[in-house]
Amino acid sequence: MNILFTCAGRRNYLINYFKEAIKGEGFIMAADMQKTAPAMIDADKAFIVPGIYANNYVEELINLIKNEAVDLVISLNDLELPILAEHQKKIEETGAKVIISNPKAIKIAFDKWETAKYIERIGLKSPKTYINIDKALEAIDEGKLTFPLVLKPRWGSASIGIDFPESIEELKLAYQLQLLRIKKTILANASKEDLEHTILIQEKIQGKEYGLDVLNDFNGKYYGTFLREKLAMRSGETDKAISVIDDRFSKVGRKIGESLRHLGNLDCDVFEYNNELYVLELNPRFGGGYPFSHEAGMDTASAYIAWARGEYDVEQFNNYKAGVLFSKCDRLLKID
Repeated sequence: MNILFTCAGRRNYLINYFKEAIKGEGFIMAADMQKTAPAMIDADKAFIVPGIYANNYVEELINLIKNEAVDLVISLNDLELPILAEHQKKIEETGAKVIISNPKAIKIAFDKWETAKYIERIGLKSPKTYINIDKALEAIDEGKLTFPLVLKPRWGSASIGIDFPESIEELKLAYQLQLLRIKKTILANASKEDLEHTILIQEKIQGKEYGLDVLNDFNGKYYGTFLREKLAMRSGETDKAISVIDDRFSKVGRKIGESLRHLGNLDCDVFEYNNELYVLELNPRFGGGYPFSHEAGMDTASAYIAWARGEYDVEQFNNYKAGVLFSKCDRLLKID
């Protein structure tokens, strides 16, 4: 089985986890637009491709899949997911399977305004959220919304452009600045759908922050929830975390997994405040927190390979334990 990770970036841990899981029976490949992407170094084979918004991106990806007899395609970038979902049928005509959720799930997760509405719709709690600054200011004036707030792109990725205003003046300035920033970043393309409402204004929830891996099989059937308490963050990713087992969070994960029916892993952020759980983000892909689940005993890489082979009993790969503490660190890689 040959597995291709697209937008591989810095996800070396995934490359190596899957190399361990495949046990030499195939190649683990990485594709990225930059030859200096660290994950390219650890892959069995590495390929430079155009940027995801290039006119020939899908064509080049299909050629790569054909030439390398790829069996499984796994994207690691939020911005690429809608593109792969749109072209899934064409890509899978090559014989490869794209591990991508249904278009409805992709839209709900990619559009953070849709995420907030969806979370409330299925009976879970979410921070108060606005996409109109005038309505947000009105809510502040009426005492329905209080500082500090969170400002972030409605269609965002990798914590690009997040601000935490603590006054009306800061809110207005940060809002205008974000509008200008977005036009200069890779988020500009994703945000063109609704430029008038491209900034999310959200209540900032205090309390403990948790990451969930909500895992469904390749038929969209819920398998399990794997929880970690975030102890430190860096550049929008979990840097230090400890594994936790808590039925309250498992119920949240099950509700999301059974409702959304996504495929594979979904990275989810949850805050606990005053014994209430608030769901913030849904990312139907491997996230930066997955290594903590893996090291705590859930070998999702091996589960993916089993599911791809039509084997649905994956309990042997689930030995998840609470109290396992890990911290990330950097390493230096030579680029040949």
